[in-house]
Amino acid sequence: MREKTQQDIEKVSQLYKVLSDPTRLKILFFLKSGEQNVTAISQAVDMEQSAVSHQLKLLRDNRVVKAQREGKTMLYSLDDHHVLDILDQTFEHVQHH
Repeated sequence: MREKTQQDIEKVSQLYKVLSDPTRLKILFFLKSGEQNVTAISQAVDMEQSAVSHQLKLLRDNRVVKAQREGKTMLYSLDDHHVLDILDQTFEHVQHH
């Protein structure tokens, strides 16, 4: 495994910042079941659509989720299932104690 550069360390730190918000975690676990629109996500996390849209933008900007237009609707899904692996291992770690 190669040595970690400063850029690598900053990218990992940024990813953990994005994953550190409880609302964003709820969104990610909801998207585990597949593509969803903002309305469905808002209902699942019990938040206003505008607040969910803001969180989705942040997740998209950090390439954690991706969006695909279907007609007038945007469908959101996980961009990379490695994020779920990271989260699963983190939950395993915290439940271990």
